[in-house]
Amino acid sequence: MSTSWLLSTPYSKLNHHFYRRLHRKHSLIYSRDLLFSGMGEQMVTTNSASSSRGAFTTLKERVIFEKEIKKSKFIAIAGHIPDEGSAQSFLLEVRDPRATHNCWAYKVGEQYRTNDDGEPSGTAGKPIHSAIASSGLDRIMVVVIRHFGGIKLGTGGLVRAYGGVAAECLRNAPTCIIKSKVPMGLEVPFELLGALYHQLQSFQAEDIKQDYDTGKDGVTMVTFKVDFDHAQGLEEAIKANCSRDIVFYKH
Repeated sequence: MSTSWLLSTPYSKLNHHFYRRLHRKHSLIYSRDLLFSGMGEQMVTTNSASSSRGAFTTLKERVIFEKEIKKSKFIAIAGHIPDEGSAQSFLLEVRDPRATHNCWAYKVGEQYRTNDDGEPSGTAGKPIHSAIASSGLDRIMVVVIRHFGGIKLGTGGLVRAYGGVAAECLRNAPTCIIKSKVPMGLEVPFELLGALYHQLQSFQAEDIKQDYDTGKDGVTMVTFKVDFDHAQGLEEAIKANCSRDIVFYKH
C-alpha cells in the first residue's frame, strides 16, 4: 500500500500519523502463500530453513532473456517468489511443455533447490543457482527453457549456456528492496483489543504500540511489525477473528 493511498483518503490524525511513521523509499511486494507439494522431479536442497533478516533485494518484475547457442534456443525467465511454496506456481506458469528441457533453480534465504530436467546431472540447475547467488538477489526463481537445435554442447558447454543465460537475464533486471519486518497498523474498537492481541501474539508481532488519540470515541490505533512471510496470514486471521471491516495500513 503506497503512501499516496494514505494521503488520498479523508484526512485524519490517523492517516497523518501513519504517513510519518510508515513512509519509506522502497515498495513492498505481497503474495499469498502457496503450498509446495513437490513436482515429481529430482531436487537438491540445503538443510537450513532460515530466512533473510532486515532487508533483501529481489526482482521488481518478471524478466525474460533469450539467446541462441549452437542452434539451441535458450529462454531464461526470472521472477520474485515470496516463499518456497510459490515456486511450484511460478514453474507451472512459465514452463513450456513443448521444450526439450525446463531447467530451474530458486533461492529463498538460505534455502534453495535446483533441477536439471533431463540434462546431465549438475549441468543446468546448479549453474542457474550459481548465477542467482552471484547476483545478490533473494527470493527469486529462474527457469531456463531449452529448445534443442540438433548440436550437442557437451558438459562444459551446457554449464556455460545455462549459467550464462541465467546471469544475463538477471544482470540488468529491475530490482527493489523488501523489508523483512513489515510495519503495519489498524484502528480497532476497545472491545476487540483482546482478540487482536491474541492474533498478534500468535504471529509473533513485535514493537506493538497503542495510541488512543485517534479522534474517535472507543477506538484506539495499534501499530506493530511482523515478519514479511507472516503479514498476509496475520491480516487474514485478524479479519476472520476480529472484524472484516478493519482497515490495515502497511508499507
